[in-house]
Amino acid sequence: MTPPAIMSNNSTEDKPKNAAFRVGLGDITPNNLGQLKRLNTVLFPVVYTASFYKNVLDVGEFAKIIYFNDVCVGAVCCRTEVVEKSSAQNLYIATLGVLAPYRRLGLGSKMLKHIVDHAELSTTPSIAKIYLHVQEDNEEALEFYKKHGFEVTEKCENYYPQFDVKDAFKLEKIIS
Repeated sequence: MTPPAIMSNNSTEDKPKNAAFRVGLGDITPNNLGQLKRLNTVLFPVVYTASFYKNVLDVGEFAKIIYFNDVCVGAVCCRTEVVEKSSAQNLYIATLGVLAPYRRLGLGSKMLKHIVDHAELSTTPSIAKIYLHVQEDNEEALEFYKKHGFEVTEKCENYYPQFDVKDAFKLEKIIS
């Protein structure tokens, strides 16, 4: 089944100025979980476990696939975490990525806006903050999140011990 389409105007220089395209966010379901797994294999150097994908099916609006002209081109997956001595939760963005040919079309921003909007609306329990980790040399991702109101709060040494670039920055956005 095709996700609902939203008409947008493409503002990139390599496309006609008024070219219309369809963009839609879709739920992650058992039927399209294979698409998510394939995307993550292409987008990220990490192999995610079966429990990761099981949890993705349980977070509702905090996990989405994005479609561009009915083609699955990106996804965002989050998890909620209990905050000790509080009735609030934190939201961790585990993955957010768009295939390279579809970047700079606003698709990542659309997914992030969806996550932030739903975090702000969350009431039982409320979401206190959204956070994530980015490899310290990933300047494109750092600028993307900063542009969307996230702040670097910590440098995490040896966060990615399996990679050449081992250190990461923790970025946060306070919600409530």
